[in-house]
Amino acid sequence: MSPYLAEFLGTMILILLGDGVVANVCLSKTKGNNSGWIVVTAGWGLAVAMGVYCVGWISGAHLNPAVTLGLASIGAIDGGYVPGYLVSQLCGAFAGAALVWLAYLPHWEATEDKGSKLGVFCTAPAIRNPVANLVSEFIGTFLLVLGVLAILRPDNLNPDAGWDTGLGPLLVGLLVFAIGLSLGGPTGYAINPARDLGPRIAHFLLPVSGKGDSDWSYAWIPVVGPCLGGVAAALFYNAAWPPV
Repeated sequence: MSPYLAEFLGTMILILLGDGVVANVCLSKTKGNNSGWIVVTAGWGLAVAMGVYCVGWISGAHLNPAVTLGLASIGAIDGGYVPGYLVSQLCGAFAGAALVWLAYLPHWEATEDKGSKLGVFCTAPAIRNPVANLVSEFIGTFLLVLGVLAILRPDNLNPDAGWDTGLGPLLVGLLVFAIGLSLGGPTGYAINPARDLGPRIAHFLLPVSGKGDSDWSYAWIPVVGPCLGGVAAALFYNAAWPPV
């Protein structure tokens, strides 16, 4: 399988399960309606783990432009792959969001709140403050990329060091779960430009019953913040813990 197709499929799985849990919690008359933030964060953590398990052995399962740009900034991925990875991730995120729309088709009309419908697709701040929101996304993504590099460090994954390589994706999922629990409150922790932008485009283009505005004035924050945080984390990690 092409690594670009792998990134598309992995990101699609990530968004199908991630946006899917938000739909289950936020849309009316679902079995999981109003089940809360713990369910959302757990669902997103498992979504990341499943996406990484599915395609990690093919493409490295970045599934996130912030991860791709971070790795490229320290030479951990050939720069020639970057444009294809970014396009594949964005398209996969759009496809995953479209599948969530189909999976919950009767529930869009049953849901009156337009903000809840938009929230299934993309993030929004609890308190709208562009600088603070940007900082929140930067910090969350910095921790994500730093943690991913530490978890997947070759000497950590060496069975002789007490690690089972099969645990890597699960540990990355637990990291995302932890970020959501601890740092997700201010912005909904996009920490992934494709995760936010692809589904936001889907919200804009799909005939979602009773949808409102796609909030394009906020859309740049979950793109710029994670990209800056991912690159900063990779550079910091490379300087503090040189490659083995």
